Amino acid sequence: MSVRVFNGALLVVLLTHAFTAAGGARPQYPTEEVLITANEVGHSGGHLVVSLRSEPKTLNPVTSTDISSREVAAQMSGDLVHINRFSQETEPALAKTWKVSPDGLRYTLQLRHGLHFSDGHPVDADDIVFSFKVYLDENVHSPQRDLLVIRGTPIAVERVDAYSVVFKLAQPYAAAERLFDSIAILPRHLLEEAYKNGTLSQAWGLGTTPDKIAGLGPFRLKEYVAGQRITLERNPYYWKVDRNGMRLPYLDEITFLLVANADAEVIRFQAGDTDIINRLSAEDYSVLERDQGSRSFHLFDLGPSLEFDFLFFNLNAVVPAQSPELVRKQAWFREVKFRQAVSLGIDREALTRIVYRGRATPLWTPVTPASHFWVNMAIPHTARSVEGARKLLGSAGFSWKDDGTLVDRNGISVEFSIITGASNAQRTEMATMIQADLKDLGIIVQVVPLDFHSVLDRIFHTHDYEAAVLGLGGGDVDPDSEMNVWLSSGNTHVWDLGEAHPATSWEAEIDELMEKQLSTRKPKERKLLFDRVQEILADDLPIICLASPNTLVGAKDQIANFRPATLDPHTLWNSQELFLAGTGGPGQP
Repeated sequence: MSVRVFNGALLVVLLTHAFTAAGGARPQYPTEEVLITANEVGHSGGHLVVSLRSEPKTLNPVTSTDISSREVAAQMSGDLVHINRFSQETEPALAKTWKVSPDGLRYTLQLRHGLHFSDGHPVDADDIVFSFKVYLDENVHSPQRDLLVIRGTPIAVERVDAYSVVFKLAQPYAAAERLFDSIAILPRHLLEEAYKNGTLSQAWGLGTTPDKIAGLGPFRLKEYVAGQRITLERNPYYWKVDRNGMRLPYLDEITFLLVANADAEVIRFQAGDTDIINRLSAEDYSVLERDQGSRSFHLFDLGPSLEFDFLFFNLNAVVPAQSPELVRKQAWFREVKFRQAVSLGIDREALTRIVYRGRATPLWTPVTPASHFWVNMAIPHTARSVEGARKLLGSAGFSWKDDGTLVDRNGISVEFSIITGASNAQRTEMATMIQADLKDLGIIVQVVPLDFHSVLDRIFHTHDYEAAVLGLGGGDVDPDSEMNVWLSSGNTHVWDLGEAHPATSWEAEIDELMEKQLSTRKPKERKLLFDRVQEILADDLPIICLASPNTLVGAKDQIANFRPATLDPHTLWNSQELFLAGTGGPGQP
């Protein structure tokens, strides 16, 4: 048996035997390369229950977009290179090593030998090539595709041999290793036929039987009961072991309990029906905080998240033809001094204190304090100033009527509406507080809560809105994770979607900077480029950043190895290491 250290993890090559799965025997393979973890050694057995606020739409990792689908699919999936959610660094996963060519255009990945999907079928380079072919196919409409296209050119994937794959890039990509995270490797033997038939996007729906679904995650599908629960069971072929040689995961099962809403989720956690609670609101955190000493659970405030709430105006060139009033108001919205005045008139400190009960951070840039390296500390945190905001409005040609109402050069009262999701109490409350703040500037604001699907439809499809309060959450700390927001051509460039060319000189500069940092491989040089992007965003304010809510979670005391993280998924990112303390007995290697 040979052992080597790689990126802080131990890789062990078993030449004579395979580890036995905890809780029972498994097939023996003459050669198997597994990853030894550094977690506290646990014991096998136990059943974990967590809640989901909505029923997953699919179990297909290629097409899933909703949070519930992605959380369940992640437990059944494995990736080539993984971002450790706790350290935020990349580490080996299905790929045991990788080598980058001197020009940064070729990544050669060496796969672990002897691994198997959760149905026992062997894994090799053909599964990798097939997986990326699927993700890159425009007809599949995978949300991950944009991450795999660099300056308009898709990444090329070639098989070298059964356990080696080469990825070819059109240009150097600073964070290329991070691209491989969360690209679930697919079983070609189960999905190739559906792909050839053009039906892969419909594959692995909720009604699919467990024997038709396989992955490389710590768990596999056991049972789905519509409207009630989804239960996953231990994957006996999982490719990680602890330092005593026990095959992970420790848990026998994880059940995702479907609940109606956040209130029901809190009630089930209080009652002990669930073991972990994720994405708590500040209000619910306060409710549970009173009980944590007496009910054998603990809450965790992890500080600023990667999520940020913001206000923005409709600057789209294409708006509904029946909305001449919107076109007229866009003249205000396009005036940078108007946006600056609105920003200066908002009391961010009050927003975080009242809406989030102090469990949030006021923001003047979309990069939150959770992104320690990337945040530009030179961006001024200007306090609310009604006087300063009024001076900006006056210099932009606005004036006030005798009753204090703000009017434009044509004497028209400045009035607009803010849409936001009715189901998100925090953002609705923020919009209401902004309404009150802007009243001090003479601006009349109407708050229009809508169901979330209607909000998304108006913003991304019909463009039938005036202003909106929305939230975005980075999946990673690296700037590349939000290329689609800052590039003028990006599909989440929310303030002006569908730009064929940058509509403004500052958007053109952002495009140039973001493309340049993409291929700049020295972190300090990339940091300077992204610092400038943040300066432009703070000056020109296409979005007015408000606050970053803290990451708030909870778990029962008996859950060992529980290490909640700022990066999503916050609580189950290391599910293979979790075990129930005080139950069962020590596992045997």
